[in-house]
Amino acid sequence: MNTSCGANLELSRCIAASPVCHFKSSIFEPRSCVPKLQDFSKKLFPLCKDINARSNRERSIPFSVTCSASQVDTAADEPSSLTYKDAGVDIDAGSELVKRIAKMAPGIGGFGGLFPLGDSYLVAGTDGVGTKLKLAFETGIHDTIGIDLVAMSVNDIVTSGAKPLFFLDYFATSHLDVDLAEKVIKGIVDGCQQSDCALLGGETAEMPDFYAEGEYDLSGFAVGIVKKDSVIDGKNIKVGDVLIGLPSSGVHSNGFSLVRRVLKQSGLSLKDQLPGESITLGEALIAPTVIYVKQVLDIISKGGVKGIAHITGGGFTDNIPRVFPKGLGALIYEGSWTIPPVFKWIQEAGRIEDAEMMRTFNMGVGMVLVVSPEAADRILMEVQKTSIAYRIGEVVKGDGVSYS
Repeated sequence: MNTSCGANLELSRCIAASPVCHFKSSIFEPRSCVPKLQDFSKKLFPLCKDINARSNRERSIPFSVTCSASQVDTAADEPSSLTYKDAGVDIDAGSELVKRIAKMAPGIGGFGGLFPLGDSYLVAGTDGVGTKLKLAFETGIHDTIGIDLVAMSVNDIVTSGAKPLFFLDYFATSHLDVDLAEKVIKGIVDGCQQSDCALLGGETAEMPDFYAEGEYDLSGFAVGIVKKDSVIDGKNIKVGDVLIGLPSSGVHSNGFSLVRRVLKQSGLSLKDQLPGESITLGEALIAPTVIYVKQVLDIISKGGVKGIAHITGGGFTDNIPRVFPKGLGALIYEGSWTIPPVFKWIQEAGRIEDAEMMRTFNMGVGMVLVVSPEAADRILMEVQKTSIAYRIGEVVKGDGVSYS
């Protein structure tokens, strides 16, 4: 059973949310923690199915997040600057609910739940795909949404260093369309193969009058295992440790309530081209979530990894601090990674503030590893032989996330 909050907002992801402007340091002067995104790298991070093939496909494009009033025609009844809350998702309300739940069930709030089993822990995670499903309905692309479903759970549990063992799914619809359901399940099978876990079973529910004709809902959960002495828990993170970012394929599976609101405001359709690019908005937005399991487990096996954050709902702002001990924060280097052009379009078309973008979307980094300075260069060199990785920041004294 999956519990969702708005657009695929997993409630446990809200528990450690802290305002980004709380950063103070004995080393750095207090500064605005709203990132100057216009100073970020201006390389294009092209969309592709195989993340390992991206490194030779980058090209340069202008990137600016400033937007004059003449750039976007805004309907009179639309706010001048959209937020996730405007789109119906209140992260703060979710955070408050989790705080109340934590009083009844202490320990809730990690990316995955740990259950002791002998000398190991079983690590479990559950999630859905949220309103990204609406894009599947509108585009007719159903064979990759199952990858998103698996990714959201297995990417969570691998943050503890756990190897996924098995996955179960829940597929609910008004009237069962066997051909459509087969496409969805095919994506789930693909996701399980990418994460080297077994699709152990699932549930198909036919619920007339509950769902709109032709629509369905998805949820699922994964269980993995890790030795107790190998758990990645962030307890040993200290000032000076390095943040390494692994690139995303785009929006992944969070923030789609806001994306859909932006799409409506822009006057464009999913069939229109992403401005400046050769793909449609639908193709850019439906791109499946990257499954990081095999890559992350390989990096962990070689040592030096102290903490891992899956960048989902809450973006950098809420997710990175979740793996830090109290009193530590993150300093993010502006311009240190490539921001996919789809985020440029979302921000400009929705007139979205920088801080809102960083709290809602992954902005091109789907997973952040906190590693020792001694291991950082080795990890970056090894990953970049076959893929892409960025040195995006460091651990500092303070609280929350700041940008420099």
